Amino acid sequence: MSKKTIRVAHSPDSDDAFMFYALATRKINTGNLHYEHTLSDIETLNRKAMDGGGEYDVSAISFHAYAYLAERYALLACGGSVGRNYGPILVSTKPMGKANLRRQKVAIPGTMTTAFLALRLFAPEIRYEVVPFDQILENMETGLFEFGLIIHEGQVTYRDQGFHKVLDLGEWWQETTGLPLPLGGNVIRRDLGMPLMKQISGHIKESIQYALDHRDEAIKYAMSFSRGLDEHRADRFVGMYVNELTLDYGEDGRQGIRKLMDEACRNGLIQKAPPIEFV
Repeated sequence: MSKKTIRVAHSPDSDDAFMFYALATRKINTGNLHYEHTLSDIETLNRKAMDGGGEYDVSAISFHAYAYLAERYALLACGGSVGRNYGPILVSTKPMGKANLRRQKVAIPGTMTTAFLALRLFAPEIRYEVVPFDQILENMETGLFEFGLIIHEGQVTYRDQGFHKVLDLGEWWQETTGLPLPLGGNVIRRDLGMPLMKQISGHIKESIQYALDHRDEAIKYAMSFSRGLDEHRADRFVGMYVNELTLDYGEDGRQGIRKLMDEACRNGLIQKAPPIEFV
């Protein structure tokens, strides 16, 4: 019997590689389903999902983008990247206070990233320019920007390159709301139908659990996606974004998503808060 192909898209970074390790290397039995993986930066995935072409059956997305996707896609209850008192970091080329933000343009990794949404909640009048996430620190080194908004592995390497933390948006969000900051999740096409959606969700959760149960081998696999991190720091970074909240958002994770959408709507950054439903 031929297998049905499920097209999955996620970021080419170590935490997503860790999460999808068992699925990508066929460590788990997926029965009648065959998973085809595509790797792309998160802003590109956000835009493709928003275009509505349905190119991928399952896609990693930013929660900012989910505000525009809820009619066509449902959230999976597993696979989320949630920062509990940590998150995207605003860095500068020299020690500077937050007041300097009013005078400088910030390099950001994309307007649909949750990092940018959180920054706008913190500083609504921010001036910015979009730069690919893996080129922000390089552009700061050459003097093009004094401020950059850092996601992915840059969150644990920026100090090594001589940059200074201005603000951790995850810390700010936790202090402000008492909730973790939901950054990204996996969405699934609603038109697949609930039985298939649940089957796929189960396989992804099983893949996450396999990686957590076989951490050493999964970390070794993820190292090839870690953009220069040594094994210790790759393990640290993966631990930040693949943990018990990745298996299931939990009640505070769910509250964090709803709070983020409500605050974005209240501040005029999205038109309306989408319904938050999980498969």
